[in-house]
Amino acid sequence: MSTARHSKDSGAISTGHILNAKILESVRERALQSGGQLDAIALAGAVHDSGVTLGSKGAAESLETLQNEVAGLSVLEPFARIPDVTDVLVDGLGQVWTDSPRGLELMEFKFASAERVRELAVHLATLAGRRLDAASPFMDMSLKNYRVHAVLPPIATQGPLISIRVKHTSRLNLEEVLQFSLPFWNRLLHAVIQKQMNFLVTGGTGSGKTTLLQAMLAQSDPQQRLVVVEDSQELQINHPHSVSLQTRSANVEAAGLVQLKDLVIQALRMRPDRLIVGECRGEEIRDFLAAMNTGHQGAAGTLHANNPASVPARLAALGALAGWSVQATSLQASSALDLVIHMSRGEHGKRGPVALGCLETDGSGHMAMRTLIDLKSPEPVTNQDQQILERKFGSAVVAELLAQVACLINAGEQS
Repeated sequence: MSTARHSKDSGAISTGHILNAKILESVRERALQSGGQLDAIALAGAVHDSGVTLGSKGAAESLETLQNEVAGLSVLEPFARIPDVTDVLVDGLGQVWTDSPRGLELMEFKFASAERVRELAVHLATLAGRRLDAASPFMDMSLKNYRVHAVLPPIATQGPLISIRVKHTSRLNLEEVLQFSLPFWNRLLHAVIQKQMNFLVTGGTGSGKTTLLQAMLAQSDPQQRLVVVEDSQELQINHPHSVSLQTRSANVEAAGLVQLKDLVIQALRMRPDRLIVGECRGEEIRDFLAAMNTGHQGAAGTLHANNPASVPARLAALGALAGWSVQATSLQASSALDLVIHMSRGEHGKRGPVALGCLETDGSGHMAMRTLIDLKSPEPVTNQDQQILERKFGSAVVAELLAQVACLINAGEQS
């Protein structure tokens, strides 16, 4: 990889000490054997196995560079360390983009060729013990503090693509996540956790669903056991008893595949006080909803939806993947889920909850969203919605909510 510069503010990016090809090959072999688990001792062993003779200074530099390669993203690492950056993206032209509260920004660095992008993608996949080649042209994996997704041609038509989600080690608490939101959200979401309600956090891409879910679950009783299942580990919950499971791709012989639906079943056998599904996107919804309907309280997950009204259709589509009819999905979801919390990304990248709703089933057995609060189109809360909110949260929390919504409506009318 070549030396690069990304922006005037962020300084230069350099790959540092150039690694011997034999050393890199030895490291990759060890990574594949260990499923991506490489510590300092394993790295030193890889250098020894390579047969390359290094002086004391050369060995130290090589080990330091290897640590950076294994623990990070090679030439993309500095972009991921820019403050507030949440995503690093490489497009089909080899250009590098970052996403942050400032929005998408094009960096000055550009890969010399599509082959260089492919080499990096394969390198990252290998370090995680995953396969990325013509026979398996896309992969999703966790690598230290990053979630990495890569796609190779011909699936990617312009050139290899790399998408990196930065999982910041500094975990925001609920107050920090809600810093740009109306104050009532803090008490309301604390109550959701304290009362062990079953809930979904919904929203579009980059709206902060995972960040909010993570912060809310950190408020759980320390004596509770949280079992988290995800496609690729992303939730990092600040809780003394949180355990995590993640899916696994099939190997070269097409064996060893572990899907999210398998993990949900296994998680239910692990005595969870709370079952958390990182993102509902397939037939695992059947076992997830069934668990809530058979006594598991405090369950939670995220669901991609652009607005609250589209949530019933998304759930119906997932239920169909599991072999359920629309009516069956509607009955299961409306009885299992207490609340739907919708997130949105506003001006200047500010993220926060903007709507609260619950699922209902109409006379024909179809699912509908009852929106209790919608701050994007604020209207006075109806008497019936107020009664529903008071049953769930109590009159004190709802009184605070109503007062702040009324102020928001008045401010909108005056402007």
